[in-house]
Amino acid sequence: RLAERHRPGRDAPPPSAATVSDLIDRYLELHAKSPGKTKAATLAMLKVDAIGSVRLAALSALSFRDFVDRRAKAGAGGVTIASDLSTISAVLKWGRHARRLDLPVDLPIDARRDLPYRGLRTRSVERAREPTDAELARLYAYWEGNARQRIDMPMVCRFALASAMRLGEICRIQIEDVNVIARTVVIRDRKDPNQKQGNDQTVPLLPDAWAIVGPLLKHRSNGSIFQVRAESVSTAFTRACQSLGIEDLHFHDLRHRATADLFRMGLDIPRVALLTGHKTWAQLKRYTDIKPADVHATLAAKQRPTRAKK
Repeated sequence: RLAERHRPGRDAPPPSAATVSDLIDRYLELHAKSPGKTKAATLAMLKVDAIGSVRLAALSALSFRDFVDRRAKAGAGGVTIASDLSTISAVLKWGRHARRLDLPVDLPIDARRDLPYRGLRTRSVERAREPTDAELARLYAYWEGNARQRIDMPMVCRFALASAMRLGEICRIQIEDVNVIARTVVIRDRKDPNQKQGNDQTVPLLPDAWAIVGPLLKHRSNGSIFQVRAESVSTAFTRACQSLGIEDLHFHDLRHRATADLFRMGLDIPRVALLTGHKTWAQLKRYTDIKPADVHATLAAKQRPTRAKK
């Protein structure tokens, strides 16, 4: 047990026998009772890795050098290792600031910074994959011809393309969150790297999205609109792609296409950001794939003469 004794004006030294694994246990007990799946898996890995048995008082740059060596040898890429180090850093910072323990919080940060010098890429390769019209047609036909398919996958996919929402956001929408008069919906706890909860956002439902949602409201007054689980939709999408031989396509790629389509429609950055929930252009840019032809098409549409009223 990490029962530290504080000295006035100074952080307390960690108990001599306390290990990184012990600190993770306390972190989970007092701070992160319900971490996400990825974070929970990372913390579990750290506990069984050799670094988990290192005494807090004995942590050094060599501890993290060896940790990186082990992870790289096991096949982890630079992005994954960088994420591991960020998780360790978060635990140590919690120990420093919440428990007032004298811990080397800079060591994992330094190790993360050094990864590129070891030939490890720390940034994900940005995806530019969008489903084509032909691929979507094949997927819709596959689901519509499958009598055992319980989820209305074509409807969910069409809504994703019409709304640019994430799968989890789509599956969380409640009928009570839809404003029929304004044709808007409140997206609860929208993803935000700086705010994990309470980031509710009201967004407009564009005509194609409303054409899907409107009929679903006629005979129900509460509950989930689509009545599906994100995991089930993701599984159905992956299986269909595998059955049809459609390579390297994920459900999230629908959001990529939907966002690019919003720009192709001529919407500006603030309006697209309102729909997608992105906070900065840097976050939004990776979802766009505007080609020169798209620019010409938008200008041509704006310059097309309107018919004179009779």
